[in-house]
Parts: sequence; structure tokens; C-alpha cells
Amino acid sequence: MKSFDYVIKDEVGIHARPAGMLVKTAKETGSRVTVECGGKSAEADKLFSVMGLGAKQGSVVTVKVHGGDEDNALSSMKQFFENNL
Repeated sequence: MKSFDYVIKDEVGIHARPAGMLVKTAKETGSRVTVECGGKSAEADKLFSVMGLGAKQGSVVTVKVHGGDEDNALSSMKQFFENNL
């Protein structure tokens, strides 16, 4: 398992559009991706779970990657968060 922490910079946090893009990105990886925020955890490939985290601007999220393609998946997820959130 590999992980990284990220501080949400988007003014409205993880809302519908970036959450949908996050789900798509997570599904494209060869690994299981989870996102944690405020004591809650969500499978990154489930839209309502991701939105249910309630991650706002300034929230710290922890992204965890498990599976056979961890290095590539971690890189993809880091890039997604830096470019979109």
C-alpha cells in the first residue's frame, strides 16, 4: 500500500464535477483507491461515497492505493489532485 496526503485547494472542495472525474481516474488505475477525510473513508470509484466525504477547501485528504499497479496509480492520483483539486 502507498499513500499521500493532499490539502484541497478548490474553493468549493470536492463537488460533483471533480468527484466524477476522480471516480473515472480511479477506475482507470489497476489498483484499489480509497480517499479518507475527517475520519470518513470512501472507495474512490464510487461517486456518492466520494461526495459524502464532505471535503471542503483546506481539508486534508489521505489517498491510499492498494494493488498490483501501485506506483502508476499513485502517480495518476497525485497528478489528478494537483490539477483538479
